[in-house]
Amino acid sequence: MSNSKITVQAIIKAESTKVWEYYTSPTHIINWNFADPSWHCPKAENDMQIGGTYKARMEAKDGSFGFDFEAIYSEIIDGKEFTYGFGGRNATVKFIDLSNNQTEVIVSFDPENVNPIEMQRSGWQSILNNFKSYTETN
Repeated sequence: MSNSKITVQAIIKAESTKVWEYYTSPTHIINWNFADPSWHCPKAENDMQIGGTYKARMEAKDGSFGFDFEAIYSEIIDGKEFTYGFGGRNATVKFIDLSNNQTEVIVSFDPENVNPIEMQRSGWQSILNNFKSYTETN
């Protein structure tokens, strides 16, 4: 398994302040934070400060499986980017203000050692695609 970071990205048709709010607010997180339509995110909490905790419950809608994702913030540049650690791994999310009321979101994360790299990339990209769709239509 490679130690290189995996990166996913999307261009959101919305201003960066809205994109930041929708990405970081639990009110919105519960509406997009899942990779497949058969899953959902019934609960999210976000204490967005250095040392603060992000928590999200992800589970299959049929109740067959679920897990809690928890991360601790290590760096935050308000409205621009943040880094958090989870299970010995790290992820950084960047928000780049583009012209024409668009924002690029770039997520780079350390891979885990169980699932293939492409499966991990695909899962995180699916979540980001859900975020894009939710943000652009609300």
